[in-house]
Amino acid sequence: MQEKSWMLYDWANSIYVAVVMTTLLPIFFKSVTADYGLSNSVADSYWGYATSAATLLISLFAPLLGALGDYSNMKMKIFKTFFYLGVFATGMLFFSSSWRYIIVFYMISLVGYLGANLFYDALIVDVSSSDRMDKVSTYGYAVGYLGGSLLPLAAVILFLLRGDDFSSDLNPAIKISFLATSAWWFVFTIPMLKNVRQVYSKEKEPHLVRSSFGTLYRTIKNISSYRSVFLFLVAYFFYIDGVNTIIHMAIIYGTTMGISNLTLIGALLVTQVVTIPCTLISGVLAKRFGSDRIILSGIAVYIVVCILAYNLQTDFDFWVITVLVGTSQGGLQALSRSYFGKMIPKESSNEFFGFYDILGKFAAIMGPALYGLFSQITGKSQYGVLSILILFVVGGAVFLYASSYEKRRSRQSV
Repeated sequence: MQEKSWMLYDWANSIYVAVVMTTLLPIFFKSVTADYGLSNSVADSYWGYATSAATLLISLFAPLLGALGDYSNMKMKIFKTFFYLGVFATGMLFFSSSWRYIIVFYMISLVGYLGANLFYDALIVDVSSSDRMDKVSTYGYAVGYLGGSLLPLAAVILFLLRGDDFSSDLNPAIKISFLATSAWWFVFTIPMLKNVRQVYSKEKEPHLVRSSFGTLYRTIKNISSYRSVFLFLVAYFFYIDGVNTIIHMAIIYGTTMGISNLTLIGALLVTQVVTIPCTLISGVLAKRFGSDRIILSGIAVYIVVCILAYNLQTDFDFWVITVLVGTSQGGLQALSRSYFGKMIPKESSNEFFGFYDILGKFAAIMGPALYGLFSQITGKSQYGVLSILILFVVGGAVFLYASSYEKRRSRQSV
């Protein structure tokens, strides 16, 4: 029951990713900024800076929150705080018509989403055993991508019925989708709130915050004792930066490059559909060939995606890129989470996942900021996409070394 309830949260929050982070809100934002007379490159930059600022805020507190969450009964309490914040801010997007208000509530909702995910990821060690983590993690992502495809599917049907592209008179319908997303996120999280409990924990100390700082300091000081974990985190920092940047900026970039809005939303739906079986397949392949090899193959696919995106010209090009992303996105995310979960001590899972998430969040700061900076300086968003390529190359190289080191260490310890 705990595993199923935990996996269902991926179904619950993936609608936020599909609607707010990647499709309808970015398109709505570009429509509103156009009405205000902002150029495409400036609007792209503002979106990138807002994403970076929100992720920076949660990243600054992630290690402390992670250490605090390892104490008894703290994971779910902090999870609920961020969860309710994200649901509230997402609903408030319905009332936002100015691009400035859209940015503000987008940032608040993103903080809630990212903060809740920090504790959701860490709870995998409480709901599953080491030999089931790859399966549970990949199933969770697959269920999430299935749920995240439903509202974009409704949007595509709306476009087809109208027979036209996105226009301002569709704004009310798009805004209703934000309320629907908030409600969806809340309702399907109820099983997790009722059934998931923290199993591994430390006894509470008199001064939790002070104790958490002490724990955080000791973890940083002793990180060299977990060299395999450290090397993996360095690799993860780089390659997940590229993944997150593509998730955040794909629709914004496609709009700038003249891709039709029907194609943009339809392509995201295809990504969701392709990702579901490919994520499940990645779990099966990981069991047979090793999760490290499947992670490396996912990074290689993203290198190809960056090259194709730089040369993006037609709707067909965007469809090709979308399918490639779908083959690797879910598997890369899910296997990274379970790969890390199997390496760390369970009683300190939230503390370690705090570092895992902070690197992922700081990566999500650097990528969109670089994209925004290069787009604004050059006036061409293609250079923003090009800057992502090096992140996958560096991340892949470090991960290759990290996995080789872990295999040598495992053989020596036998």
